[in-house]
Amino acid sequence: MNLWELFVIAVGLSMDAFAVSICKGLSAGRVRPGHALTAGVWFGGFQALMPLLGWALGKRFQALITNVDHWIAFVLLFLIGASMVWESRKGEEEEVDASFTPRAMLPLAVATSIDALAVGVTFAFLKVDIVPAVSFIGVITFVLSAVGVYLGGVVGERFQARAKLFGGLVLILMGCKILLEHLGFLPG
Repeated sequence: MNLWELFVIAVGLSMDAFAVSICKGLSAGRVRPGHALTAGVWFGGFQALMPLLGWALGKRFQALITNVDHWIAFVLLFLIGASMVWESRKGEEEEVDASFTPRAMLPLAVATSIDALAVGVTFAFLKVDIVPAVSFIGVITFVLSAVGVYLGGVVGERFQARAKLFGGLVLILMGCKILLEHLGFLPG
């Protein structure tokens, strides 16, 4: 997996955290640098941790499913992406309180990074160098989450659904690319 592909996946994964960060910025009223830093650390940290855990799980079972690993990667990325697209189309507003305490941030960080766990499993099958990959994902999510808090304070919910739609489509396309490369329809 090259740097561009990893960047695209990192951006796609971070769209849930970005959307929630926009909501946090909306609910905060007056956004302070500490708000952006807090959101970035929580969301970026969990977006780095979850694919690492998924990778560890995937490595454990890799030998058992080597013949179908490309199908698993495709299905996981497709389902995660489709779920994000579906959420973006429902038109429901997310309710997020103004608190940036660990008690408020922990469940949000876990909820927005569950999809990264599944992507970590696919990283094991694709033999991705995991430490740089999860570091990159964490940094991208940190930056986008911090920016999201500020955007939420400025422009609001207009971009929340678009962020999820974009992230979902990116993950679906990456899943298709992995499958097509393995089947020989695209150069690997």
